[in-house]
Amino acid sequence: MDMTQYLNVFLEESREHLQKLNESLLDLEGSPQSREVLDEIFRSAHTLKGMSATMGFTDVAELTHEMENVLHKLRNGEISNSPEILDMLFKCVDLLDSMVNDITNGGTGSLPINHLVAKLKDSENLPKTGGNQSGVGEPVGKPVEESREIQDRPDNIVTSFEFNEYEKNLIKQAIDQGFQCYHLVVNIDPRCVMKSARAFMIFKNMEEIGEIIKSIPSVQDIEEEKFDTGFDLIVISREPQEVIRKGLVTITEVGEPDIKRITEVFTAPDTFEVIKDAPPNCQPVNTNPPAKTEAQKDTQSPAQAKPRASQTVRVDTTRLDSLMNLVGELVINKTRLEQIGRFAQLPDLTETMEQMDRITTDLQNVVMKVRMVPIDSVFSRFPRMVRDLARDLGKEIELIVEGKETELDRTVIDEIGDPLVHLLRNSIDHGVEEPAIRLAAGKREHGRVILSSRHEGNNVVIEVEDDGKGLDPEKIKNKAIEKGLLLPEEAQDLDDSSVYRLVLLPGFSTADKVTDVSGRGVGLDAVKNKIEALSGSIHIESVPGVGTKFKIQLPLTLAIIQALLVLLENETYAIPLSFIAETTSVTPDQINNIQEQEVMLIRGDVLPLVRLHKVFQVPPSDLPREEEINIVIVRKGDKRVGLIVDTLVGQQEIVIKPLGKLLGNIPVIAGATILGNGQVSLIIDVASLF
Repeated sequence: MDMTQYLNVFLEESREHLQKLNESLLDLEGSPQSREVLDEIFRSAHTLKGMSATMGFTDVAELTHEMENVLHKLRNGEISNSPEILDMLFKCVDLLDSMVNDITNGGTGSLPINHLVAKLKDSENLPKTGGNQSGVGEPVGKPVEESREIQDRPDNIVTSFEFNEYEKNLIKQAIDQGFQCYHLVVNIDPRCVMKSARAFMIFKNMEEIGEIIKSIPSVQDIEEEKFDTGFDLIVISREPQEVIRKGLVTITEVGEPDIKRITEVFTAPDTFEVIKDAPPNCQPVNTNPPAKTEAQKDTQSPAQAKPRASQTVRVDTTRLDSLMNLVGELVINKTRLEQIGRFAQLPDLTETMEQMDRITTDLQNVVMKVRMVPIDSVFSRFPRMVRDLARDLGKEIELIVEGKETELDRTVIDEIGDPLVHLLRNSIDHGVEEPAIRLAAGKREHGRVILSSRHEGNNVVIEVEDDGKGLDPEKIKNKAIEKGLLLPEEAQDLDDSSVYRLVLLPGFSTADKVTDVSGRGVGLDAVKNKIEALSGSIHIESVPGVGTKFKIQLPLTLAIIQALLVLLENETYAIPLSFIAETTSVTPDQINNIQEQEVMLIRGDVLPLVRLHKVFQVPPSDLPREEEINIVIVRKGDKRVGLIVDTLVGQQEIVIKPLGKLLGNIPVIAGATILGNGQVSLIIDVASLF
């Protein structure tokens, strides 16, 4: 079978399981007594093993199989949970991640695994716990030998099954109608890699021969491979015992079954009489099996269970981008039709356009929601990173993640990961002190880093906060003067907020020495550039000795936005509405010059002004000027600037179009859009004006 068609699904699901393994191992490190967490780790490792074996990636399957063996010993209490075992499992996950990346890049996923496999196999020599002293929990499901309870009872009485009234009546009815009712003890080779696949084949063969009315363990546990080397089935069939046997032994890695025929169900709810050597098959009175009722649906086999309706669909991101582009074109043409309708004054067209406007808006909202991705897809990779970095630095760090359900546009999600990595590493290395220093300062030994996100209007706010030593304004000023980034006389006039922004300058670092983590002065500069490229802003708050907070503000989406259209002579420009604080108008005599900078007073505050004519080098026309000057006040963080324009056209929904590689680096221009009249309007990059 050609499995390449399933490669993308395999890679996507493998990454999900690896992320789940990372998260669960971190949970197990914090709660070593948790049985639920260990079960979750086992399920993810087992699923990854089955998928990789099916796809033919044998090294991945072998490594996960050895991981399962260690996890099985942990569940059984044969070995104790220790930091050494967790470190070994973390290394396995890292290697598996490298193998999946190799497969993604066209490789076979074959990387050196012998050293880790040897360590996993050597777990036999780890300290025994003498039962279940590890506290991790009892094995999932009872061992088959223990659950059958056949050896210690007479051959004709079995008490391992607890039948309800419906099941007892079903067996009695089948026997009365001449059917044979069998108790099967199925055994699978202990060396079998995919026991659940063999179980599926067993159920499928038995359903073709008769009806399975009960299993131990349950069907769900068998599907999830929560059994050792075998399980028990109760099967109703009109076929002889030999046919039942052949239906099992023809499956590879399935041993000789133990088959008993049930002849009578006793009054007790959990016993029935069996005949070990079943006589020749009796012809049934009715050739149709007993009809199933609703009560029996819970005992259906995996092969027989009806497929459930899919709740999710995997869609290639390029298709989402194409869909967004089509919706963008629809928005552009809708605006064009609205303009034609106003110009032609056609009532029928106007009424139709109102309906089309509602439909287009609904369609746009749906598409925007489809593009939205929970920020958890980014946040989920940080706990492991923080754990490893804290151990390397000899620090104790508690990472608290809040608001991971907050949704962002996929385009923003793809770009925000690296800036957050820089900020977290900066907080752990520079912010949080060593345990001894924290204790001396009256703090608790464990440092705390909070990563949070929330919606604020049409923006998403992401904060990285630590309870470390905070930023020292005087040290930052001295470093800036030393590096020539600031004059001594300028430093005296800066408030703390402005001083803190100096750490975002290229090449700036307060680290006393360069390490593998930080100290080269490139991290925060890269963060600032990336955030501003996403039309966002970053703000720093800090209290010396208490901690530091980095606050990032990002737009929800970068595809379709609300904008204010303005005129400079005959050219139309768009200003994103998310940057606009207000609009106003003044007379020329209200504008003053301070040190060659035009300013105005607004509610007692001095507002610097920028003439967009000069920024875009728009030549003035000979037309007479209006007495009032229109000003658009824009903001970035706590700073505000007034943009002088000729005319305010109005608010409009615009579709952002990139300018391409040749025109992509023009200052103060974020992109372009197509207006309703077919003209191209440039979108102003407000952040770069500051």
